[in-house]
Amino acid sequence: MGLASHALLALAVLLAVALFLATVLLWPRLANRSWRAVTGRIGLLLGTQLTIFAAVALAANQEFGFYASWADLFGQEQGQGVVTDHKAASGHGPLRVVSTQDVAVSGGARPTVGGQIQKVDLVGRTTHIATPAYVYLPPEYFRPRYAHRTFPASVVLTGYPGTAQALIKGLHYPQTAHELAKAGRMPPMILVMLRPTVAPPRDTECVDVPGGPRTETFFAKDLPDAVAGHYRVGKKPGGWGIVGDSTGGYCALKSALHHPGVYGAGAGLSAYYKAPEDPTTGDLFHGKTALRHRADLMWFLDHMPSAPTSLLVTSSKQGESNYKNTQRFIRKVKSPTRVSSIVLDSGGHNFNTWRREIPATLEWLGQRLGDK
Repeated sequence: MGLASHALLALAVLLAVALFLATVLLWPRLANRSWRAVTGRIGLLLGTQLTIFAAVALAANQEFGFYASWADLFGQEQGQGVVTDHKAASGHGPLRVVSTQDVAVSGGARPTVGGQIQKVDLVGRTTHIATPAYVYLPPEYFRPRYAHRTFPASVVLTGYPGTAQALIKGLHYPQTAHELAKAGRMPPMILVMLRPTVAPPRDTECVDVPGGPRTETFFAKDLPDAVAGHYRVGKKPGGWGIVGDSTGGYCALKSALHHPGVYGAGAGLSAYYKAPEDPTTGDLFHGKTALRHRADLMWFLDHMPSAPTSLLVTSSKQGESNYKNTQRFIRKVKSPTRVSSIVLDSGGHNFNTWRREIPATLEWLGQRLGDK
């Protein structure tokens, strides 16, 4: 059974309930002080606690999308590395559609009503990075009257480690975009959903690592080029948006600041503002101070020319550790960069908080990209 399967979660819950009932029923028989009784009591208590812990952990993984498979959990994921030969023998190019699925909205079985989610494989022409992604196409994309129309597009990123499926099942980006566009609160928009970990299991923090994965270049050039070569997206300078939570939020803000000619709007939900360096990232900068400074968004705002882009940051007064830094970040932004914020009274670093922020964020993206 898969790590994220409902069957595995149900099995864990059943085992926990069974062991709890067994503990209640067998406890009187194990009440004496013999070594067998003591061992039995310890075994029942330990087994019950372990199965409860497993059930809670599996439920949390399904809710927050930390790991997609057992291989992902144990760092043994295969087939997600750097590609050395990126020419497609069958003429597929740098983007290939693998499968399609319906959007979970009323009438979603028909693309002209609910739109469609396409699972794709992306290959960077310049970076040779390969990664899967999901592309949400709004219903207008499939309607004959829009056959020659281009659509605004936004990249949507998870945190680390994260799974792209969580953007659909946990954070409901396609469903939210569909409902907002249907209500006239945002224009129909193409969403390219993936995780920032495009060279797993390493957390590259969307940095061009010297001698390693050029993740920033992948998001700034390869991904937009691949999507624009396959779908009808607008090609005006600064016509893309990018949004993410946590690590994905840091990547989104950095992409908009560093590459305003591509990303005219970047939104960081519960973002931090400086790339961490820890065992998950490895040595990101190889002693190059200029690269480390460039990846520090506070330093970038203080020392580099202001970029003609729009930024959105989110936090909460209670429950988020980035509140003070977010206020500091806002104060540092100078024209022509524009900055907006969503600040909740309370809300933790979790899906429930981000679901409260996503509708307003998508509306904001639609307004900013509509200016392009």
